[in-house]
Amino acid sequence: MDERRFLRLRITATACVAVAEWGYLAWQRFHGGVPSHHFLDLADMPAISNAWGGLVLPCLSWFLLGRMQRRVVPRSDAAVRRSIAMGLVGALCFGVLLSIFFTRGDDRVTGAMFESLFLIALVVPIYRAEYLLGFVLGMAYTFGGVLPGVVGSVVALIAWVIQRCIRAGLRLLGQMLAGRTRRA
Repeated sequence: MDERRFLRLRITATACVAVAEWGYLAWQRFHGGVPSHHFLDLADMPAISNAWGGLVLPCLSWFLLGRMQRRVVPRSDAAVRRSIAMGLVGALCFGVLLSIFFTRGDDRVTGAMFESLFLIALVVPIYRAEYLLGFVLGMAYTFGGVLPGVVGSVVALIAWVIQRCIRAGLRLLGQMLAGRTRRA
């Protein structure tokens, strides 16, 4: 995929996210008002209005699609494009499921899903842009754009540390242990 085609894709996808979010905010405005959500669902934490999603989601989409563009354009490799698409769709499904279980009140399932992200991070590089964008978009209907963006960014940072440090350390430990068993 060349630079111009990806730029068109980036503009189109960002515009679709913006139109969908603004349309949803307009619908909310005329059907009871735009809701706000508290951080960590605690009433004593600050509340963030879903209206901020009208600004945050398009900007986040533009930025993260640009990060994906850096990986796709130089290689022009179908496997990279497929990997990005699968990561985006998988994270989108994960975010939607997490939102569904949260709205149903299944705290145990929600907690287990959220905690599983750190185990998944040992195997899958969920810190990448496509995973963050899919996660945020999957949760935006339920939580707006800001809270999933903040939570997803923190999870992405922790996943990066897990992937780069802990996984590398476990791999090195495995190599050391494998080397000792061969010598014995």
